[in-house]
Amino acid sequence: MRDVAAQAGVSVATVSRTLAGNYPVSAETRARVMAAVQSLHYVVNVHAKALSGAVAGPVALVIQDITGPSLAHVAAGVEQEATSRNRLSLVCSTHGDPAREDDLIKLMREQHAAAVVLVGGVVPDDAYHRRMSEYAKALDAAGSRLVLVGRPGLPAGIPATVVDYDNRGGAFQASSHLLAAGHRRILFLGGEAGLSSAEQRHDGHLTALRAHSVPHEAELDVPGSYSRASGYRRVRDALQAGLDFTAIFACTDALALGALAALREAGLRVPRDVSLIGFDDVPYAADLTPSLTTVRVPYEELGQTAVRLALDREESMKGDDHVVLSTQLVIRESVQPKKH
Repeated sequence: MRDVAAQAGVSVATVSRTLAGNYPVSAETRARVMAAVQSLHYVVNVHAKALSGAVAGPVALVIQDITGPSLAHVAAGVEQEATSRNRLSLVCSTHGDPAREDDLIKLMREQHAAAVVLVGGVVPDDAYHRRMSEYAKALDAAGSRLVLVGRPGLPAGIPATVVDYDNRGGAFQASSHLLAAGHRRILFLGGEAGLSSAEQRHDGHLTALRAHSVPHEAELDVPGSYSRASGYRRVRDALQAGLDFTAIFACTDALALGALAALREAGLRVPRDVSLIGFDDVPYAADLTPSLTTVRVPYEELGQTAVRLALDREESMKGDDHVVLSTQLVIRESVQPKKH
């Protein structure tokens, strides 16, 4: 700023007032200051402006893995909404490391982030609730807002916003679709035990079985990770073990992709021999052969809603603290009625 002042032939205070725009400065003086700013490539100290409250804080997205198609769409929604509100968006990856998540939360407090959006499945044990409560209180004290996306809520009184989607309802729709098509032996490819989304999808599946008076068969209930490799391995093992099933409910589209590969390797056709349904509706789901029947999750809307609720609360100090978005069954070609 001293360099700008020297080149413009004015005082440092005049440069400060010109750039702040909160003090009357003559047009001639403003022109000389701005010409010096341009020629010297002067950049305002954003950290100083943030401390003074003169610039809007960024929106930070803290995500486990930025390469997954589902979470990438959440990030897109966050970026779109932040940009529409003239906010910078920051994307950070934890790689599932709680210590890195701790460091990122601390860094976002130092950066005066307006909101910190945490995304990714978790095991909602006591340690999780303690950590999230500490995050929420620390961010609130710094004038920020914690937003949990696709994660369990926190106890009453904790300053956090939750944006979730209907895992149970989506799984209920998927299983009910297979059951209505006459399938009674459904291989359920669930998620890891204890993971919040996995437990909710499993509960939706069990509720659908009960609604159709179909007994739960433990041998058809196979948990594991949400990856393509896991879907392939579980279906291959089930086929090699001679397990009898006419349909598969894969709790992610990645699992469904692995299941499809294992079925083809065994010479089985979808849906003629085995019906297949997924969960997520990632972009490639409609382009598979056959196109995949799946449950659509509004991932971009999750990101947009997270930012909207956090920034609206920042401006008005009120608003929703817990929102659940609906899921939708998308019927394509991978399911057909069971042959009798």
